[in-house]
Amino acid sequence: MGGGGFAMEPENPRLDDFVLGLVDPKTPRVCLIPTASGDSDSIVTRFQNAFPRERADASVLSLFRGTVIDVRAHLLAQDIIYVTGGNTRNMLALWKLWGVDTILREAYEAGIVLAGLSAGSICWFEHGITDSWPGELRAMPCLGFLRGSHCPHYDGEANRRPTYQRLIAAQVIPDGLAADDGVGLLYEDEQLVDVVRSRQNVAAWRVEHVGGSAVETRIPARML
Repeated sequence: MGGGGFAMEPENPRLDDFVLGLVDPKTPRVCLIPTASGDSDSIVTRFQNAFPRERADASVLSLFRGTVIDVRAHLLAQDIIYVTGGNTRNMLALWKLWGVDTILREAYEAGIVLAGLSAGSICWFEHGITDSWPGELRAMPCLGFLRGSHCPHYDGEANRRPTYQRLIAAQVIPDGLAADDGVGLLYEDEQLVDVVRSRQNVAAWRVEHVGGSAVETRIPARML
């Protein structure tokens, strides 16, 4: 998600409902990984409010508090793993330290749904555009489960669009996809199979290097 879900649109459950609809169980097991937010209490509370007991078997993996003894067993027992926004750089560093990056690859190969917004969206790609450094947007390498680059908040933050286009035009990062706030990209077997939205007048964008410039192509999103 370029932005949205319970963390940004607590009164609009469309994107979260869409994620839940990707799995079969009546009460799916959903684990939140809020590392990028520093395991923010407010994010955890919003998650718990959005996924009450009657809706999901919800849990939280806190690396700062060390609440889960066997991280691998817990994550591989989930139907959905949901990653929050925040500082992508810090998140990936901690994941590597704890081995979460390797476990998430196992989860992906096992067919567990991997979801998230902002940092929790760019992390799955080869490269992402992040504000993890004070005062500027930068490209950084990510997990690489999905080919290419990704930029969230394409319409929500003024510097995102020009920065992403500049970096692609200069071939600092590979071609990729951008997503407005309220837009979700669904991948299956590394292929984009659906683009959805929770609000009006938003879309996804394919951004490609063509003749020394960045060219963007609008990808319509279907309303949930």
